[in-house]
Amino acid sequence: MTIYILNGPNLNRLGTREPEVYGRTTLAEIEAMCRAAAGDTPLEFRQSNSEAQLIDWIHEATDTAAGLIINPAAFTFTSMAIMDALKMFPRPLIELHISNIHRREQMYHHSYMSPVATAVIAGLGARGYVHALHAIKEMIDA
Repeated sequence: MTIYILNGPNLNRLGTREPEVYGRTTLAEIEAMCRAAAGDTPLEFRQSNSEAQLIDWIHEATDTAAGLIINPAAFTFTSMAIMDALKMFPRPLIELHISNIHRREQMYHHSYMSPVATAVIAGLGARGYVHALHAIKEMIDA
């Protein structure tokens, strides 16, 4: 019952990158929060700045994961390739954003991922990851 949490480009810079938008919590701190919230549930928590790497991990998750949480970051608005990979994921899938993308500039308003996601969480900051984890565990159990 492994849950994958995948993170896209520049999220490795959380904590220092635009803290007024993304807060000061680092990705390592988010991973620790998720592992604590997961309890005994196995997690694969990964980050890449590479679109190809993210696609490979989505394929891996499609074959093995009970659920998938993805923060595609900038690829949300540009990557039909990631969207196509996510279309193949047959179990609960949550698209996650730290900021509320709908309160931001117009270029952030159209997500290629939302139409294929089971649910979308945006604007809850770093704690959105823990909420997404709780939600996806409920979806898996249902």
